[in-house]
Amino acid sequence: MRSLAVASPLPPAAAARRRPRASASASGREVISQCWKCGINQDQPLGNSLRIGHSQGSLQRHGSKNLLAAAAAISVEQAEVSTYLPKGDMWSVHKFGGTCMGTPQRIQNVADIVLGDSSERKLIIVSAMSKVTDMMFNLVHKAQSRDNSYTTALDEVFNKHMAAAKDLLDGEDLARFLAQLHSDISNLRAMLRAIFIAGHATESFSDFVVGHGELWSAQMLSYAIKKSGVPCSWMDTREILVVKPSGSNQVDPDYLESEKRLQKWFSRQPAATIIATGFIASTAENIPTTLKRDGSDFSASIIGSLVRARQVTIWTDVDGVFSADPRKVSEAVILSTLSYQEAWEMSYFGANVLHPRTIIPVMKDNIPIVIRNMFNLSAPGTMICKQPANENADLDACVKSFATIDKLALVNVEGTGMAGVPGTASAIFSAAKDVGANVIMISQASSEHSVCFAVPEKEVAAVSTALHVRFREALAAGRLSKVEVIRGCSILAAVGLRMASTPGVSAILFDALAKANINVRAIAQGCSEYNITVVLKQEDCVRALKAVHSRFFLSKTTLAVGIIGPGLIGRTLLDQLKDQAAVLKENMNIDLRVIGIIGSRTMHLSDIGVDLNQWKELLRKEAELADLDSFVRHLSENHVFPNKVLVDCTADTNVASHYYDWLKKGIHVITPNKKANSGPLDRYLKLRTLQRASYTHYFYEATVGAGLPIISTLRGLLETGDKILRIEGIFSGTLSYIFNNFEGTRTFSNVVAEAKEAGYTEPDPRDDLSGTDVARKVIILARESGLRLELSDIPVKSLVPEALRSCSSADEFMQKLPSFDQDWDRQCDEAEAAGEVLRYVGVVDVANRKGRVELQRYKRDHPFAQLSGSDNIIAFTTSRYKEQPLIVRGPGAGAEVTAGGVFCDILRLASYLGAPS
Repeated sequence: MRSLAVASPLPPAAAARRRPRASASASGREVISQCWKCGINQDQPLGNSLRIGHSQGSLQRHGSKNLLAAAAAISVEQAEVSTYLPKGDMWSVHKFGGTCMGTPQRIQNVADIVLGDSSERKLIIVSAMSKVTDMMFNLVHKAQSRDNSYTTALDEVFNKHMAAAKDLLDGEDLARFLAQLHSDISNLRAMLRAIFIAGHATESFSDFVVGHGELWSAQMLSYAIKKSGVPCSWMDTREILVVKPSGSNQVDPDYLESEKRLQKWFSRQPAATIIATGFIASTAENIPTTLKRDGSDFSASIIGSLVRARQVTIWTDVDGVFSADPRKVSEAVILSTLSYQEAWEMSYFGANVLHPRTIIPVMKDNIPIVIRNMFNLSAPGTMICKQPANENADLDACVKSFATIDKLALVNVEGTGMAGVPGTASAIFSAAKDVGANVIMISQASSEHSVCFAVPEKEVAAVSTALHVRFREALAAGRLSKVEVIRGCSILAAVGLRMASTPGVSAILFDALAKANINVRAIAQGCSEYNITVVLKQEDCVRALKAVHSRFFLSKTTLAVGIIGPGLIGRTLLDQLKDQAAVLKENMNIDLRVIGIIGSRTMHLSDIGVDLNQWKELLRKEAELADLDSFVRHLSENHVFPNKVLVDCTADTNVASHYYDWLKKGIHVITPNKKANSGPLDRYLKLRTLQRASYTHYFYEATVGAGLPIISTLRGLLETGDKILRIEGIFSGTLSYIFNNFEGTRTFSNVVAEAKEAGYTEPDPRDDLSGTDVARKVIILARESGLRLELSDIPVKSLVPEALRSCSSADEFMQKLPSFDQDWDRQCDEAEAAGEVLRYVGVVDVANRKGRVELQRYKRDHPFAQLSGSDNIIAFTTSRYKEQPLIVRGPGAGAEVTAGGVFCDILRLASYLGAPS
């Protein structure tokens, strides 16, 4: 028997495209073309040749009625021929999950996406409609529980799909689908009845029932695509994918057998567009099974590998893979690319990316996976692929994401008898294995003195008991000192390529945690360099996640700001922040967000930042009653920004009394309010001790010289080893203005009235003239210099006449002040006669450990006599600056310069938190 083989002049794929249109056989399968007499396929390509015609014997017997004899006459070679299955970049694979297939409209949207793909060949993997898989599992559960309501539940499944089909399809396609649906439901009813009677369902029975959701969604989608005139076939992947159990609730694909079956299937239905069921497969014995967790994604990657696809696209309802869980970090960003290994690590640590096994099939063939949002086609998504070898290992590139695992416990096994004893670690983890515990992370010091590991909290009791039993003798003998359980823990993992080989990653990570006041209980880093893992208290986990994420993904320094007191200084500061915020973010990577403003009566709160262009209107229209405790709680519990600062722009003693508690909560404090640092000495010392002992900062530059660098200059001298001998200066911008203008024929009361009118004085000028404000500045500088003085230790020369101190109002005081001008004129004339001027100064006599506030006379060539306007001047006499004092001079009053001094402290805090200098 002989057959004729003719070489095809076309490539296999082209030959397939030129082949006659298939006709349907009685069984519903499609064949190529048949001889009208004997039914034998005429044109069947095999490899690179096209076999044409029958054997001589069969041609002689065309008239015979014995078709079996004719079939037997065909050569074995002809019987085994099959259509060539092309492989390579002409294939694109798409997977649509249950959410994408949730309604008839969404199924139609899926069809539109498929039709819009210009790839030469397309393989589409679909899940069951949303919630259908749960409904199918529920059917099995009810049936084996002998709950008669399974029949009603099955009717719900039927009605859901019938309604979807009627909405999506019409005509003959609808009739065919409904006929198949009726048949499947009838078969399911019989099987569920058998399960009901037996009271038990085998795994294969359960898998068979559950897999129908995918069958129905695949059929509906194939009909929807055909309705547009595009040829399309649907594939029951139980005929293709062969898997074998590989452990608890897992299976491994048999690639060789699956490829053979796919080749065989394609020989019968060589369509350019194929709709395949996800999730379901078969064993080698053709028993229905599933791919278990995330099975549809797994199906897509396996099939993508079988056809060597150009790309596998996983369609979902998010724009891509986030840098952190967006439910915990609202400012998480979409990652454009991930390496296979990074995606693997992220999924292990609970990130909603892909199950690790989904990545394995495509990874070996370097097929990229793209995660895209079906509901936002404009989003490019995230590509998971082989990492380019030449990618720069800079800090931004090497850390791709952060993930967390909650509800863990840390088990610490410790003892001097462990060091150098072989088998101790083996015994520890063997005990954990014996109770079925999942060890998530291990950390061991090189001294071998202790081993700690993390397990789910629900498993730790069994682990602890097993360890106490296993090491009973060692604990009794003292070789092991303890088996300790630390509950309420979480894991935070930083994931990225080459982290271990990139200098500074760990430093930045732990610095961000420290500055957010987070304590780390354990650390682990594998030599693979793909992750750094830390164990924290669960209550700190979200704050820690936000702290490290903001450090690597947002601006280098993010700072949540709460403004207390939107008066003259606070209002000016808010305007300065508004004008400068964009510049700081662009040039210095500092992101300042005002998330709360509180006045004496109202407050306005925001989780992500107040619009500073309309804060006054918001504080008026959308404000709530002022409550300082609620305001501080809003700031401290904000998890968007890990670094928080309260800026007190008041002069309120009550507000200042809270600084210690705020600092202890990890909230930084910045203020021009002098009340805390000039109040009781013990409170001041507590504040400074707390500041030095923690990562919480307390800045108060504007308490002495408004915008002048007085505090920072003094600290610089002290920190570099200089010895302060004396600090003397004109510390009050108000009193500087008054005495700079109290010359010639002008009266003292007129100058005071002018200063009040210009806004230099407090509403009641007595607050300035009393000298108390200057005394507070003197005591602040004295304490900064190391003197332990109380405010009451500073003698103050008050400029308020004794008789006017009891005036009931500022207006009464101003009316009566002119009656004392004669005394002031006398003092001014005496000074002028001696070639001197009057100046109101504060003195810190460090050498004699005392201070004072007084009215002094200075020669006209003295620096203190050279001032104008409201300038301040401070002279530091030190061991280094003994002959010629170090002088700081400039405007010492006014809202602009004071707010500027506060703003400088905010930027100083940002630099301490990591902003570039």
